[in-house]
Amino acid sequence: MGLIRLIVGLGNPGERYEATRHNIGFRVVDALGERAAHLRRKTKWQAEWIEAHIGARRVFLMKPLTFMNRSGEAVAPAVRYFGIAPEELAVVYDDLDLPLGSLRLRLKGSHGGHNGMRSLIAALGSDAFPRLRIGIGRPAVGSVADYVLSPFAPEERPRAEAAVARARDALILALEQSFEQAMNVYNRAAPV
Repeated sequence: MGLIRLIVGLGNPGERYEATRHNIGFRVVDALGERAAHLRRKTKWQAEWIEAHIGARRVFLMKPLTFMNRSGEAVAPAVRYFGIAPEELAVVYDDLDLPLGSLRLRLKGSHGGHNGMRSLIAALGSDAFPRLRIGIGRPAVGSVADYVLSPFAPEERPRAEAAVARARDALILALEQSFEQAMNVYNRAAPV
């Protein structure tokens, strides 16, 4: 397994989507950015990104501005430009099929029905990149699209914020040690 060089948080740009469940990947990248020593910040390849140091590691943090379903259009050009191998990319995104607040780290896998991941896999021509899924739960009733594009309910916010902090810490561990080590530590049920 190579060292992580690029961390991408998936979400939708704009104030309208900022606090939605679907944007939890953006929130994790923002939390990482708060812990980083910034070298430079840019908007390029239809994405906001920073080149930063987290601990002793130089890493790129990216938030695609293409909207979720076209995430690959922003990530693929950056991957090609920097010569980043699939195993050097880590993607953070929401997952309906995990309980609210739980984390699952995997080295590779399918898109699992997530349109942002579907776009990434198609654009990169590979599913062999690490990913960190954050559980947002599934709606008991109603539209899944409406659910993911709505904010967390007040009673859900503490768990969502705790998940963002744990995801940030998992990625810092992945950078400082290895993604496998982060998997060993963080692949467990959400705290109650």
